[in-house]
This record gives sequence, C-alpha cells and structure tokens, in this order.
Amino acid sequence: MNEQAVQKRVLCAELGAHVGQEVLLRGFAYSRRDLGGIQFLVLRDRSGVTQCVLSHQHLPLPESSVEVVGKVVEQPRAPGGYEVQATDLRVLSAATEPPPVELPKVEWNANPETLLDYRYVTVRGLRDRAALRVQAVLVEAFREALSTLGFTEIFTPKIVSAGAEGGANLFEIDYFGRRAYLAQSPQLYKQIMVGVFERVFETAPVYRAEEHATSRHLNEYLSLDAELGFIDSEEDVMDVEEEVLRHVTRRLREDCAAEFALFGADLPDFPARIPRIPLLEARRLVTETYGHAVGGKDLDPEAERLLSQYVREHLGSDYVFVTKYPRAARPFYAYFEEDGLTRSFDLLYRGIEITSGGQRIHDLEMLRRSLRERGMSEEGFEGYLEVFKHGMPPHGGFAIGAERLTAKLLGIQNVRFARAFPRDRHRLTP
Repeated sequence: MNEQAVQKRVLCAELGAHVGQEVLLRGFAYSRRDLGGIQFLVLRDRSGVTQCVLSHQHLPLPESSVEVVGKVVEQPRAPGGYEVQATDLRVLSAATEPPPVELPKVEWNANPETLLDYRYVTVRGLRDRAALRVQAVLVEAFREALSTLGFTEIFTPKIVSAGAEGGANLFEIDYFGRRAYLAQSPQLYKQIMVGVFERVFETAPVYRAEEHATSRHLNEYLSLDAELGFIDSEEDVMDVEEEVLRHVTRRLREDCAAEFALFGADLPDFPARIPRIPLLEARRLVTETYGHAVGGKDLDPEAERLLSQYVREHLGSDYVFVTKYPRAARPFYAYFEEDGLTRSFDLLYRGIEITSGGQRIHDLEMLRRSLRERGMSEEGFEGYLEVFKHGMPPHGGFAIGAERLTAKLLGIQNVRFARAFPRDRHRLTP
C-alpha cells in the first residue's frame, strides 16, 4: 500500500469533506459481499460505517481489522451517502473464525442469552455500541450540569462494613478475615461529604444482592448520585434533578441524534415543571381512572405504568415525581414527619422508576430513633452517626440508575443491553 500519498487516516463520518479525494480508512470488516469480480466491504470505525467497493480482492472474515485506501464518491444508497472506491486493502489483524452471530442481522429480541454469552463480540454491533455511547454522553452531561450548579465530584469506598440501607441485599466478602460488603449505595458517604463541600455527586457502580430475574434489574449498575445541603425541603432536591435532566436531554439531542434515529426513539419533551403527585393521590388516580387496585406500601410496576400514562395524557409530561412515601417504604435515613410520611420521592419516566430521592435526617437523635424503631443496631454506623454531632445542615439528594434510564430513553426492553458487560443473578461472564 502506498501510504506516502495518504496524509492521515479519515473516519467514516468525515467522508463528506473528502469527495473526489483519496483517503485512508482503518476499522473493522463489519460485513462483506462477494459478487464475483466485485466485492462490497462495509467498514466500521469509531464514528460509523461506510461501504467500500473493491475488485478482485480476497475479503477477510468479518471483524478482521483492516485498512483501505480509495477514492470517496457520493452514493445515496450507501450508508451515510458516500462510498469508497478502493484501490488497496490491507488486513492488519485477521479474524481466525467467523463471529458467533452475524452482527449486522442481530435482533435483541432473539436469543438474548446467546447475545449476552458472546457479549465480548456482540457488543460491537451498531445498536449495542450506540446504547453505550448514549450512556456515556448521559453521564458526561450529568457531571456537567452538577458542576455548573456548584457540585463537587467525590469518590467513595465500594468495600464497606455495613449497608447504607440495611436489609439483606448485600454481597458479603472476606476482608482479611473480617466480614465486609460491597457497597449497595454511596448514600452514607455522600451525606458525610455534604459537611465538606455542601454539594457533591458521584458516578460509580453499586451492588445489590437481590435475586431478581426481570428485564429491569441488575446486580451491579452505574448509580448517578447527588446530595446537597442547606435545603428547605425535598422540593429543592426535585428542582435540582429537574434541571439536571433538562441539561442531559439537551446534550443527548445535540450529540446523539444518530443513535436515537438508529433506535427510532424520541427524547422527552419537558413541561414547564415536572408534575409532583403524593403517593396516596397517585394510588387514587390509578384506581379510579383505570380500575387497578394498588396493594402494599409502594406502587407496583403496573401502577407505575398507568400513572405515567395518566400524566402523559392529562398533564403532557413523560416524567412524574411521586412524593410523600410512608416510612416503611423508605430507608432509615429518610426524613419523616409524625404522620408517618417521609419527605421523599421517586421519579417515574414513561412507566418506570428511574430515581429515588428526598430529604435526609440531619438530627442525630432523630437518626438514632429511626434506627431503633426499625430494629437496627448502631453497630457499623458509628462513623456515620458521629458526623451528625458536628452541625450537619438540612440536606437531601437523589440517585439515578444510568442503565435503566438509558434503556428507557432508547426503548431497549432489557436493561442488560444498556451495560457493556451486565451482571445479574446468573451471569458472571464475560
């Protein structure tokens, strides 16, 4: 290959600026067709795909790493509207066997376990990587929005001595002969850090030892957490989250239009203010409007779907805050009133919960009472409780599951396909 005539590598997305010129492409052999003397090779690089037309070449197996030199021409029928009439093809690293599935023809609703078993290859598919890019922009925009609002990013331990939310959904580990756990939430640490920076956030994995087998749960997921001090009530927390989500939506609209088009998905339109409906009122609306009786202390998945439908049809919003949960439905640190309700909320988006949040208890004696009334010991929480002896302000926060929000934004039916290498109750590989 005569590389002296080629100045630099050009990406697939940049071909429109090089019509009539000779370019060098590098990428993966995404698909291929051999029609005798004429071959068609679709090359995939980090920016997209393009069609290369060759003659009398030996085409490598799909997913081989290749470089192609050729002239860029307009071709409306080709991906992106351009193709490269190749004069040379070089195999940089040949695949030694075909992929376990044909990536251009993958459908996520077919054999999902097979797709996940071979995730190390199937994650290269266009839709798979598009979902991960949307998630990357989502997380970046989350950081941007909070930084603009005066938040400081923090990094908290993922090996802990006690669970932030109590209960049995903890992965126990041997920590040099001592019992320890994988963190189910950064909650206690981010509250402590409010005493340092007032406004803090973290983007990090959390671990839940829950034996779910649903399309909406993972046992390891990316949690987008924020906590802020000197609030008047949980209303301030909801205001911040709403501003964050508006910024995230703007960034996704600007930077991920191609990815959303690939899924045929639409970003939400925001109302002037996201509706805020107390839990008891939400249950009444669902029962009276749709005849769905809601049992238990929370909204069941069908009630979440129906409430979102009601809000969309009557209030024009894809989002709805459900507020004023009872103490039994919230963790021990949730600020509560004497009527048994907490200053807490969930945020639903198009029928599914994507956020839990609210105001936290900032008074030491109230915290001790909350632990005591739940039958929980102060053992393991000594360091956390200690900070409340030193002037903690009224504060609150929220957490967003990045994979669940990504999946819902794109219309992905199984949250496992919104993570590169998911962990559920059955899956430890790849």
